[in-house]
Amino acid sequence: MLALQAGLWGLVGGSALLIGAAIAWFASLPQRLIAAVMAIGSGVLISAVAFDLMDEAYAAGGFDSTALGFVGGAAVYTLANVLVSRAGARHRKRSGSNAAESQDGSDSSGLAIAIGALLDGIPESIVIGVSLLDGSGVSTVTVAAVFLSNLPEGLSSAAGMKKAGRSAAYVFGVWGAIAVASGIAALLGNLLLADAGKDTIAAVTAVAAGAILAMLVDTMIPEATEETHEYSGFIAVIGFLAAFILSKLGG
Repeated sequence: MLALQAGLWGLVGGSALLIGAAIAWFASLPQRLIAAVMAIGSGVLISAVAFDLMDEAYAAGGFDSTALGFVGGAAVYTLANVLVSRAGARHRKRSGSNAAESQDGSDSSGLAIAIGALLDGIPESIVIGVSLLDGSGVSTVTVAAVFLSNLPEGLSSAAGMKKAGRSAAYVFGVWGAIAVASGIAALLGNLLLADAGKDTIAAVTAVAAGAILAMLVDTMIPEATEETHEYSGFIAVIGFLAAFILSKLGG
């Protein structure tokens, strides 16, 4: 039952991809608004990494497991990100005028974008699943952060796919499948780690934290800054503060 609950929460976070895709398909939003949402999501995710994930990892497994997992997660994400970026998914979170440039309509480009979205979302979804293991309920901050990071990705990438001539069935099929995969990742994270030791849970949590922070710096923050310019830092601070308040109220 707990694993199913984790899967549902993972699906909630992943559903933002479909919501963003629907908005992009049926409406046209200002690029600055999309980038502002991304900046808020960046602030929320930074807060989640700092006050939820790293604190939990350190409390469970100490400094060694946390540090090793954190650096390892960042390294694995960076290597995988380089590969999918070279395959055509460099701007999968693009919210500006170049939204369609990395989506040339080819199968390889579309596949790379889908793989890139999975690469971004799986660590986040696993964290959602792991957050339920202590019996205190899901981390509201983590779910909110995942949702806010997925929304502009689905929106901007779907807009690019539409400009590249993709069909509605293709666009919603891709993002629907990735949303479901996010739920499955959260479910498996909870199920497979239910009997794991504290060091293992600490390492996995820290791996996810490292991957998320690397993703932020590599993709979300540059894209948010491109459109919001000098306001991106302030907007991110608002997101960080909101997540910080939520984490303290939830505690």
